[in-house]
Amino acid sequence: MNIGYAMELRDLEYFVVVAEHGNLGRAAEGLGLSPPALSKSLRRLEDAMQVKLFQRNAKGVELTAEGSLLLLRARELRQSLRNVAQEVSDVSRGHAGHIKLGIGPVVNDQFLLPAMVELVREQPRVTMKVIVSDADEIMPALLSGQLDLVINLLRPGAPAGLAYIPLYEDEYVVCGASNHRLANCAHVSVAELAKERRALSEAGLPTQQRLREIFQDNGLQPPRVAFESRSLKLRMEVAASSDILLYTSKAVLGRADARSVGLRALAVPELCWRRAVGAIHRAEPYMAPAVRRLIEILRKTVTSAEPGWLSMEKRKRQDKASLT
Repeated sequence: MNIGYAMELRDLEYFVVVAEHGNLGRAAEGLGLSPPALSKSLRRLEDAMQVKLFQRNAKGVELTAEGSLLLLRARELRQSLRNVAQEVSDVSRGHAGHIKLGIGPVVNDQFLLPAMVELVREQPRVTMKVIVSDADEIMPALLSGQLDLVINLLRPGAPAGLAYIPLYEDEYVVCGASNHRLANCAHVSVAELAKERRALSEAGLPTQQRLREIFQDNGLQPPRVAFESRSLKLRMEVAASSDILLYTSKAVLGRADARSVGLRALAVPELCWRRAVGAIHRAEPYMAPAVRRLIEILRKTVTSAEPGWLSMEKRKRQDKASLT
């Protein structure tokens, strides 16, 4: 590396923008620069590092192996700088802060709402922005720094660079209207269920993948998709007013809106799926005090929870006791 060159953060930021656009002209337009000025910045960076960062192609430019590595580290640096700014701001304002929270649609309101209320009462200067959506939206937002914390179902194979704090367990079940033809059956087979219709949020979510796997293992096609919406409330209302089925958590069935529309679980033991719900944050040295405090309150709330939705610690103790 050219040690006589003091790498400018501006050049690094320009590099990231070009990499994300894949086109020098569009990147220059987005940055408000002329293409020659942007090219000069990139050359300066390449000369300093003594590597080629981009290769031209028919659509614009693409990263070399060295460029891909630099992009990864530059994004990490960008997030670290944001953390530094946030940390300084937190120090200057005491424990005040702004929490950007992502919540999965099936997270149990019985523990989440009291925890959030306790935090805002305890620290009146804390502000909070909450987004409720599926994992395919809130997890990328967490990784990119758009969210500080996610409360959602935990799953194997999740992206690296994240820390996971298990809180409690929930169970996924098949449910439908209380007057559905299968509602009062003592046992519903997977083959019988294959004849039904279902509602879903997004086909690529882990719950839908598991459904497909179970039906494939039984040599069957999963129930036909009749309704798609990211709105859990809409899916619940459609299922309660028709013969369409849902695959969702017991926590959802315990909500007042689910009880009011008349949803109930069907007896399909093969599709009962116990899943861990937890807090997920980026694995970084610094965590905003308000975020840390919210996690502490969540843990305390779960520990004192009713037996209907056991904390992970309580579940482990019960499982261990049952083996002795």
